[in-house]
Amino acid sequence: MRIGSKLKNYLKNSSLNDSGKIFICVCLIICITINFLKVNSFGKDLDLKSKSAVLIDGNTGRILYGKNENEKMPMASTTKIMTCIVALESGKMNQIIKVSSKAASMPKVKMYAKKGEQYYLKDLLYAMMLESFNDAAMIVAEGIGGSQEEFAKMMNKKAKEIGAKNTNFVTPNGLDADNHYSTAYDMALIGAYATKNKQFNEITNTKSYSFTDVFAKRSITVNNKDMFLTMDNEAIGIKTGFTGKAGYCFVGAVKSNGRHFVSCVLACGWPPNKSYKWKDTTTLMNYGKREYNGKKIIASGTKFQIEIPNGTKKKINVGVSEGYTTLISEDDNVKSETNFNYKLPIKKWDVVGNIIITINGKKTKKIMLYAFENVEKYDYRFVLKKIMKKFFLFYL
Repeated sequence: MRIGSKLKNYLKNSSLNDSGKIFICVCLIICITINFLKVNSFGKDLDLKSKSAVLIDGNTGRILYGKNENEKMPMASTTKIMTCIVALESGKMNQIIKVSSKAASMPKVKMYAKKGEQYYLKDLLYAMMLESFNDAAMIVAEGIGGSQEEFAKMMNKKAKEIGAKNTNFVTPNGLDADNHYSTAYDMALIGAYATKNKQFNEITNTKSYSFTDVFAKRSITVNNKDMFLTMDNEAIGIKTGFTGKAGYCFVGAVKSNGRHFVSCVLACGWPPNKSYKWKDTTTLMNYGKREYNGKKIIASGTKFQIEIPNGTKKKINVGVSEGYTTLISEDDNVKSETNFNYKLPIKKWDVVGNIIITINGKKTKKIMLYAFENVEKYDYRFVLKKIMKKFFLFYL
């Protein structure tokens, strides 16, 4: 029996008066409406297994689809994306790092590095990103930051720079720890940032890699565990993750016809549902490819004329130095608002206003407007200066 039939029979047989029956119906309608809006906050229900998921435009960071995308959650080994990017930006690939007892004691998955062994940073990054070795991540952290704690500070600083405001790193490998959390949106932002680094992409797209310790006493071969690279021929990574607390996690990235999609799924099932993260990621990417195309909202160098009251010129050319292209669907409502704010005199390249781009009512971009020429204020000072100039020219 359907809910509607049950409700009808209940109300029919109930002792409630008409006002009470109307109240119940209204409350039910409100609950159904709120629930519908929550599930379909981006206009689509993709029926994902993940507790938290997001798809963003990798070039602009705009959310294309979200499900609890700002909820703070553990993110397991997707943490290593940040560990890798901080190491790439702060270290040197030929840097030699000695294994500490702490690093050697990390739990599986690990490369079983022993205390006192020495490895090149480059090799450790491959071991960390391809096989997700926890000891490799700790060796990197201690080698670059001096300690786990100091390296975590570097990770958190970089997160803020990227715009990941709801993230706090404690460990470099993503092992469960108090106050170690992120959101699907923040991890997607970090993934988008990382995939713009050539060295990062070279590492994460490598199928297999072999290396030795510095003294060639031990040989190690690591193989890429990112199955998404074989599922989508446009995939460029990025990183899997799993802990008992976090569940299965994955940050993925695709470049398709000039479009850059980045996804993140967190708490996407627990054993034996290892395949859920691949299914959800594929669903998100297919949705993005199908629904969104790049659209140039404003071209770089666009210029137009504006009137300048009380100016020595009635009109001047103004424009933008940067363009703005983003992914747009047919259902998106794109609007622009132009604001002017200036004081005379105006010099060439002075900021004279801005253009605010909104998509579906949400501010997505602020583009500065620049003056392309000089203009002075038409007042007594200007008139006096002109008179004096003519006077001196007359008597020269």
